[in-house]
Amino acid sequence: MSYDIAADIQRLKKEKNAVILAHYYEEGDIQDVADYVGDSFYLAKMGQKVEQQVILLAGVVFMAESVKILNPSKTVLVPDMGASCSLVKGAPYQKYLDWRKQNPDGVAVTYINSSAEVKAISDVIITSSNAEQIIKSIPADRKILFGPDQHLGRFLSKKLNRPFELWPGACEVHVLFNARKLYEMTLEHPDAVVIAHPECDETVLNYAQVIGSTSRLLEEVEKNPAKKFIIATETGIFHQMQKKRPDATLIQAPVLDSGCLCNNCPYMKMNSMEKIKHALETFEPQIRMDEVLRKKAQVSLDRMMDITSGKSVTWPAEFQA
Repeated sequence: MSYDIAADIQRLKKEKNAVILAHYYEEGDIQDVADYVGDSFYLAKMGQKVEQQVILLAGVVFMAESVKILNPSKTVLVPDMGASCSLVKGAPYQKYLDWRKQNPDGVAVTYINSSAEVKAISDVIITSSNAEQIIKSIPADRKILFGPDQHLGRFLSKKLNRPFELWPGACEVHVLFNARKLYEMTLEHPDAVVIAHPECDETVLNYAQVIGSTSRLLEEVEKNPAKKFIIATETGIFHQMQKKRPDATLIQAPVLDSGCLCNNCPYMKMNSMEKIKHALETFEPQIRMDEVLRKKAQVSLDRMMDITSGKSVTWPAEFQA
């Protein structure tokens, strides 16, 4: 990391009354210059709590959209508008709408890795860190439509012993982990604790002692006295893990390509220090959203926030397109 550009970013934050929120999957230099680093749920909450009028979200665009939906009066910037997500791309609005219409009595539980348009036709948004709490709040007699990540949905359905109808989406990063190679790695490192994100395929999760959100996996590494961990999630989290446990050996779980022990989200890695500096200087790229769409999308995000803060919510009896 260039010290000069980091200093420039710090100066710009003060001049522009700006705050930087960064996801765990960003490169280490971006995490280090950020004011708050966390998973998607944490970043959405911090977007509501910070006092600054300018928020730069160093992550992927759907995260910045969520912050804008919840904070319409604030300026929300991103380093690169091209930083999308395979789950967003795999759940186009019209097809998701058709799916909803086919199941009008179902409660649409949608992963935060989705577009603003898809959030607008969902009943509640979840993240991997709050999904169990939210799903448990849905009446047992209601059908659940879960999208767009089928692996997260399958994991939750099995754990909560509740049937879901699953949208057939997947994270292009987490599906690359290979169960057979992971098994071989556990034989090489029998003293390692295997931890995995629930977006991984079920065959990979079968080898994990701990399955959880990005923040949950970070907590495990921090608090578990083990000295070695095999980690099945995006490599960016290693930066924070190593900070909290410099004494621990962190091993990336193996992927399909036998020549690589790495698994980077190509969209997260589109961001850079130079792009952050440019965004703070120019206030571009900026998240702009039609107000009708924003208000519709806010309903499902507000339900997420209300349930996780202990408030009671009402569920619509039937979907109205």
